[in-house]
Amino acid sequence: MRAIWKGAVSFGLVSVPVKLYAATESHDVSFRQVHAKDGGRIKYQRVCSLDGEEVAYADIAKGYETEDGEMVILTDDDMSQLPSTSSREIAVEKFVPREQIDPLLFEKSYYLEPEGAGAKPYALLRQALKDADRMAVVTVALRQRTTIAVLRVRETEAGEVIVLQTMMWPDEVRVPDFKVEVDDAKPQEVKMAHMLVETLAGDFDASEFEDDYAGAVDALVKSKIEGGEIKRTETSTKTSGEVVDLLAALQKSVAAAKTARGEADAEDDSDDEKPEKKTTAKKTSAKKAPAKKTAAKKSTAKKTATKKTAAKKQAKKAS
Repeated sequence: MRAIWKGAVSFGLVSVPVKLYAATESHDVSFRQVHAKDGGRIKYQRVCSLDGEEVAYADIAKGYETEDGEMVILTDDDMSQLPSTSSREIAVEKFVPREQIDPLLFEKSYYLEPEGAGAKPYALLRQALKDADRMAVVTVALRQRTTIAVLRVRETEAGEVIVLQTMMWPDEVRVPDFKVEVDDAKPQEVKMAHMLVETLAGDFDASEFEDDYAGAVDALVKSKIEGGEIKRTETSTKTSGEVVDLLAALQKSVAAAKTARGEADAEDDSDDEKPEKKTTAKKTSAKKAPAKKTAAKKSTAKKTATKKTAAKKQAKKAS
């Protein structure tokens, strides 16, 4: 896992340097909207609802819509005036009984890991939370916005770890606008309900449950791939799992790029001319070679004739 935040838990005069890790990840199945004919992805344009023109990112601003439908545009200067913080402190406000916090308030979960010299105070805080059977209500700044959260101890395969769980603000929890009104249940009905509860009573084991929908989708996709029911588009970024020759892929890419620019024919012509030039060069060198040999023979013949003439002259002088 990769740490997404670094800071320190502070309670009283004690400071515990920690790293923050996301404790959960979503395995929800997601689908893309594509053209049924060829599998191409559907693109969406940023179009203004008033003039119908496409809007560039640079021209997009933040807008706050009021209850009566009016739109208030907020500039970067306006946003800079809003309260924000970059504090790296997880400040403990109080320790409260765990049953006082409604699970409906819980939002996201993170693991806390001690950093450096924080191992001992981390262990002390973890033990104190366990022994008191309480949660620590804290304030923390994540993504430049202060939020409330709780610290609690969770048993994992790696051991006991302190978990930070961010919470919704109280006004973010909706109140139901309906009431359930029924007649009082009869004693016999209440007794049967109790018997049903006792019959289905047991301990919670998360491994007993699995996402059968995600498994069914995965099996369906694999069967379609094995059956060849797959559409490959030019913009596909994922491979089919085959081992690809990198050099061959590069050569094909270069050839495709040159063809698109109209350079393929020129390259072919130049390739055809090269062997002819080489052949001509060979022929030329072949012609020159005999000429050199002939010249060498003539030179040797002249030297031989000169030697014979000199020998005859010496013979005459001697006689």
